[in-house]
Amino acid sequence: MTLTQWLIFFLVVQVIHGLGTWKLYIKAGRQAWEAFVPAYNAVILMKIVNRPWWWTILLFVPIVNLIMFPVVWVETARSFGKNSGVDTLLSIVTLGLYIYYINYALDVTHIKDRSLHPKSAAGDWVSSILFAIVAATIVHTYFIQPFTIPTSSLEKTLLVGDFLFVSKIHYGARVPMTTIAAPMVHDTIPVAKVKSYLPYPQLPYMRLPGFQNIKHNDIVVFNWPVDTMLNMYHTDKYYYKPIDKKTNYVKRCVGLPGDSLSIKDGYVYINGKQNQLPDRARIQFSYDIAFKGQFSSNEEVYSLLNRYDITDGIGFDQQSQTYFVFAATDEAMNRLKNHPNVASVTVRKDSLGQSDSQLFPKDPAYSWNNDFFGPLYIPKAGATIDLNLEVLPLYKRAITEYEGHTLTINGNQISIDGKVTDKFTFSKDYYWMMGDNRHNSQDSRYWGFVPFDHVVGKPVFVWMSWDSNGKPRWDRFFTTVGGSGKLVSYLIPSLILGVILFGFNAWRKKRKANR
Repeated sequence: MTLTQWLIFFLVVQVIHGLGTWKLYIKAGRQAWEAFVPAYNAVILMKIVNRPWWWTILLFVPIVNLIMFPVVWVETARSFGKNSGVDTLLSIVTLGLYIYYINYALDVTHIKDRSLHPKSAAGDWVSSILFAIVAATIVHTYFIQPFTIPTSSLEKTLLVGDFLFVSKIHYGARVPMTTIAAPMVHDTIPVAKVKSYLPYPQLPYMRLPGFQNIKHNDIVVFNWPVDTMLNMYHTDKYYYKPIDKKTNYVKRCVGLPGDSLSIKDGYVYINGKQNQLPDRARIQFSYDIAFKGQFSSNEEVYSLLNRYDITDGIGFDQQSQTYFVFAATDEAMNRLKNHPNVASVTVRKDSLGQSDSQLFPKDPAYSWNNDFFGPLYIPKAGATIDLNLEVLPLYKRAITEYEGHTLTINGNQISIDGKVTDKFTFSKDYYWMMGDNRHNSQDSRYWGFVPFDHVVGKPVFVWMSWDSNGKPRWDRFFTTVGGSGKLVSYLIPSLILGVILFGFNAWRKKRKANR
C-alpha cells in the first residue's frame, strides 16, 4: 500500500472508531467530536479507560499495536461495567465491534477511576504476560534481535552455534513493513510450522535514523534478496515473501555503494586495492591433501587435521585417493605441509576465464567464477550509469525488482517505464556481501547486490556458543563480534553484575515492603 492508501485507511478507521464510541465518550463526560479526531481521540480514550497517555504511542507502533488493540477493546468494555469473561471474549473475537453494541444497545455508566488491579491471580498473570510480550516485542523489533549462526560462511569470526545479539539501532531500525504478523518470530511459527504473517497490507519502507553507516568489512545481517522459499527447508515452490520476512542472512560487507569490485585469485579488490580484513577474520579456501602411506581409519585423519584447526568438513576422493577439506586458512595449511605424513597440499581454485553458470549475473557473456569475478560497479543512490545490452544483465534485477521499474528490450533498444533510454539513475544504495569461507558461501557472487532496505542490523555480541557436539564454548560466551586482538569473554563480569543487580532489586523490594 502507498502512503496515500494508508492515509485513507487510517482516516476510515478513525471514522469507524468515532461511530462506535461517541456515545461512550459523552457518558464519560467528554464531547462527541473528540471520538473522531485522529490521535487525539486515542489520548482521550486513555483518560476514559484510566490508562496512561503513552499507551497512545503503542497503538501506532507496527506489530506492537496488534497486541495493544485487543487490550484497549477490553479496557473500554470494562470501563463501562462489562467485566465478565463473555464480554472480554466478545470484545476480542469481534475485533472490537462489540463496542458498537455497548455504545448503541446498552444503557451503561462510565466507571470513573476504576481499579486497575486484576481481580484474580489468573488476571494478574495475564496482565504480566501481556506487558512482557509488549516490552519484548519493542526491543526485538526496534533495538536488539537474537540471531543464530547456521552456516560456516564466516568461520573463524563467527562459528556455527554462535548466538548473537543484532543491533537494529546502528544502521537505523527498519519499521516493519508487514503489519499483521506474530510478534518475535520471523517467517514461520515454531511447532505449528505455518506462516507467521499475512503478506498484505504492507507499510512502505521506512527506517529510523541510525548513528552509523555500513563500513567496509562490517558483518551485516540482512534479508536474503532472492528468497522465494516457504522456509529454509522448502524449495519446491515459489512463495512471495515481503522484504522483512525473507530469510535472515549474515555476511561480511566487502563492497559499498559506488565501489568498483573485483575478485582475483579468491581475494577481493575494491577500487583496485586488495581488501584487508580485520585481524580476527580469516579467509578460507578448499584444499586437496595427499598423505604418505595409509592411515588406519578416517578418524585418525580427522584427529590429525583437527590439531591444525581444520574442522569445517572433510571428504575423501576415491579416484585420486586424496582427502579434501571444504574450508581452511592458508596459515593452517602451511603448518600442515610440514607434517611428516603429508605429501602435498593443493588449493582448489577456479581458473581465470572459467565460467560458472550458477554465479551472478548468470549470463554466458560473463565468464566469472568464485575466484575470478568482476570488475563490476556497485550502484549508489543518485548515481547514473550508461545502460546498454552488455551491462544490462548486471543491473536488470536492481532496476526491476528493487527499484520497481518496468523494463523491455526491442532489438538494441532498452525501454524503462515505456521510454527508450541509454541511462539509468539509481534511487537506492546497494552493497556486496560475502563470506570469508570463499568456497562454501552462498553470497553476492550468486545473487548480486543487496539493497539497503534489506539490511536488518549489525551483530555486536555473542552471548552464547555451542559446538557441534552440544558442548559450550565458554571462551566465546559474552564476547564482542567486532574489535581487534584476542577474543575476550565478559562472562564472569556479566555474572557478577547480574548478581549485584538481583541483590539490589531484592533489597529494594524488601525495604519498600517494610515501610
